[in-house]
Amino acid sequence: MSRRRLPPLNALRAFEAAARHLSFERAGDEIAVTASAVGQQVKALEAWLGRPLFVRLPSKGVALTSVGERYAATVSEALDRLHEATARALKPENTKVLTVGTMPSFALSWLIPRLGSLKERHPDLEVRISVSTTQTDFAREDIDVVIRFGRGGYPGMRTDLLMEENYFSVCSAALLDDPQRPLRVPEDLRHHTLLHEIPEGVPDYVTWSRWLKEVGVDGVDTTRGPRFSHTFMALQAAASGQGVALATNVLIGDYLDAGRLVRPFPQQVKGAYQYYVVCPEAYAERPAVAAFRTWLLDEARGQIETETPWPDSSRTGA
Repeated sequence: MSRRRLPPLNALRAFEAAARHLSFERAGDEIAVTASAVGQQVKALEAWLGRPLFVRLPSKGVALTSVGERYAATVSEALDRLHEATARALKPENTKVLTVGTMPSFALSWLIPRLGSLKERHPDLEVRISVSTTQTDFAREDIDVVIRFGRGGYPGMRTDLLMEENYFSVCSAALLDDPQRPLRVPEDLRHHTLLHEIPEGVPDYVTWSRWLKEVGVDGVDTTRGPRFSHTFMALQAAASGQGVALATNVLIGDYLDAGRLVRPFPQQVKGAYQYYVVCPEAYAERPAVAAFRTWLLDEARGQIETETPWPDSSRTGA
């Protein structure tokens, strides 16, 4: 194998910081050296490469050359990977602390209510939940495992399908039994308020318009009704009798079992996305990660096996 030709790491670090800030002074503050020291490191790197990376401006600022822009992007990615590898190497293989990243609705409705089961199976495993609506960057964030909502296919990641998602309508029992506006078939929705979930950054989400089209219903005005940014907000509004919401088998929580919500009809629509358990391949088999993943997949399998088909007990005698 040929010998790697690599520039000094200190010079790369100074250049990458200066490229991000477009300032030697701010780069120096970040890496705890003077602006002059950053400048010297950058000059050394330019000499080593034999081409300029910055243009010095009259205002004492700097701008990247075209070569500098391309080089900075690659160096930044390489340093991120080095940071991730170092952090993982420093983390004990047998650590019992696991940080799990996921979306707020999934954490509230599905994951947190099941943590007691995890504690029973693995009493020494300490799980910390981190919620976010953006995709986790394992190189920059101290996250071990994420439950990701998407289509799969994450390069460099160990990815296991957790659950598929189906959408169905839900409402309060009082609304279901309204003598003036009964809810027996989807066409009856034209007489009721529709509650909408509008999540940010999720294309192809199952909206009321799509759901009604796929179950073969038209003539329902889907422009009306309040909007919510999270599933649990729409479900709470439905439970309080404010209208009819779309729920999923994943995020319905205990609303059906507790009788706070009922399904007025059986039609459901499969979502475009699924839930996956994702972590970098490099530490997918660490004991804590593997234990959590196995438990998670078992819980999802158990839910599928115990899901109550429509009609449920809430419609008995209706």
